[in-house]
Amino acid sequence: MRRVVTDRCGGASASPYDTFNLADHVGDDPAAVELNRSRLARSTGVPVGDLVWMEPIHGRTIRRIDSPREHAVPACDGLVTTTPGLVLTALSADCVPILLADAAAGVIAAVHAGRVGVRLDVAGHAVAAMVAAGASADRIDALLGPAICGSCYEVPEDMQRDVEGAAPGSASRTTRGSPGLDLRAGIRGQLLAAGVGEVVCDPRCTLEEPTLFSHRRDGVTGRQAGMVWLA
Repeated sequence: MRRVVTDRCGGASASPYDTFNLADHVGDDPAAVELNRSRLARSTGVPVGDLVWMEPIHGRTIRRIDSPREHAVPACDGLVTTTPGLVLTALSADCVPILLADAAAGVIAAVHAGRVGVRLDVAGHAVAAMVAAGASADRIDALLGPAICGSCYEVPEDMQRDVEGAAPGSASRTTRGSPGLDLRAGIRGQLLAAGVGEVVCDPRCTLEEPTLFSHRRDGVTGRQAGMVWLA
């Protein structure tokens, strides 16, 4: 089992998508995105046709995938598979890519979790879908990829209360002293509540780290990818 998180360096896209944008829905030149995806496949040693993409809708729909897809899986925020070689991907530029695996059972998932997804417990729904596919929750380990941090993600106070109610521990204070959200802290709590055995967090903040895409920092921008597969 392997996990990879990309950054924005070493690709073919021009500004403001410079340079390793992997999203085909943000206005970038389709030829550049195709070249970037081919480079990603080559650098990770997988066929480009085995990369499985999704069209996130900021919900909690999880879809099981058993074979390669020519096009992105529509209207979902999580993918689950038991098929070796299929590379599940979650695109993000401030939201949290969640990469889950029960290596013993051979069940993996990739999840896109933004504020709404956290409020809807998309992470818990992904764990339930993995268990339905044969995983054991206590054997699942999770990597929470780079995302906007609680010191930078400023939100209105009522929004903070709303998310905190669904994901305790997500409320934070920003460096400005204003209400904020730490989505990864909230997701960690949701995963542990679902019985997940281990949760590891990439500490990088997308807004603070210039080698990562950040929608809140840059507006029009690209997307990095979190990837997981059964090698």
